[in-house]
Amino acid sequence: MVKIAVMGDYDSIYGFGALGLSIFPIQNNDVAEAERIMRSLAESNFGIIYITEELAALMHKEISRYANRITPAIILIPGVKGDTGEGVQSVKKSVEQAVGSDILFGGND
Repeated sequence: MVKIAVMGDYDSIYGFGALGLSIFPIQNNDVAEAERIMRSLAESNFGIIYITEELAALMHKEISRYANRITPAIILIPGVKGDTGEGVQSVKKSVEQAVGSDILFGGND
């Protein structure tokens, strides 16, 4: 069974715990702590890591370490403060790389 983690501020992620996912609250957007946890999760065979867009914006360098790996899949989700659009752009970019074109808009932005 694939292990799934969720990282971000507590208010944004606590509900995922009720679904059986492992939650990792990051207080005050502590980037050093978040990067340490992400490395630990990746080494502990977590297959999917959901991370709030707000936290991910602070961790681009660490997240990019996993861009060309199959696991963990790092998926951005909106937090309680709202959707920045970064998550949708990330998925769109991954799909473009996988299929060779923009399936939503016919290949051109």
